[in-house]
Amino acid sequence: IMNAFGFIQIGLILSSTTIISSLQCNHLPLQQRKVIENSLRLLDKMGKKFPQQCLREKMSFRFPTQVLQPRQKEAVGAAIEEIFQHIFYIFSKNLTLAAWDGTALEQFQNGLYLQIEQLEACVIKKHNQLCWKNEVSRLKLKKYFQKIDCFLKDKQHDLCSWEISRAEMRRCLQLIDKVTRKL
Repeated sequence: IMNAFGFIQIGLILSSTTIISSLQCNHLPLQQRKVIENSLRLLDKMGKKFPQQCLREKMSFRFPTQVLQPRQKEAVGAAIEEIFQHIFYIFSKNLTLAAWDGTALEQFQNGLYLQIEQLEACVIKKHNQLCWKNEVSRLKLKKYFQKIDCFLKDKQHDLCSWEISRAEMRRCLQLIDKVTRKL
């Protein structure tokens, strides 16, 4: 049987966890900027300059910028979380032909993963009340990342397809950075 003191301890732990996580959520835009800056630096560090022989294969994936323009901060957060999940997914498979620095790649993946976890914790709280109403945005993002995924598959994950995808992810992260600076 738990005594009153035990209940008080549990209550204190739960309230401090809530306070800590809400503090983290309040500082999320600042944290995101740091993560994005770090991710961009790691993307550059992963590979060398864009290979000349890949210039002919340039591909336009057309990022759906409207998904980052809703009026509600929470909706933007949900979109960013979704984008990070897609980027993480793409950069987690068939990387054998991407001649990249393994340590930088791993740090890039870890940074994305931690940011996804944090965004999920913050977004889910507000997400439940809001629900990511804009299912259209979600589908546009999915379609955009499917294009990249199909492009990689069509090119059998060769060096150029990875370099083109890396350049595209750089543009994607720069767009997110621009948006988070306005929040």
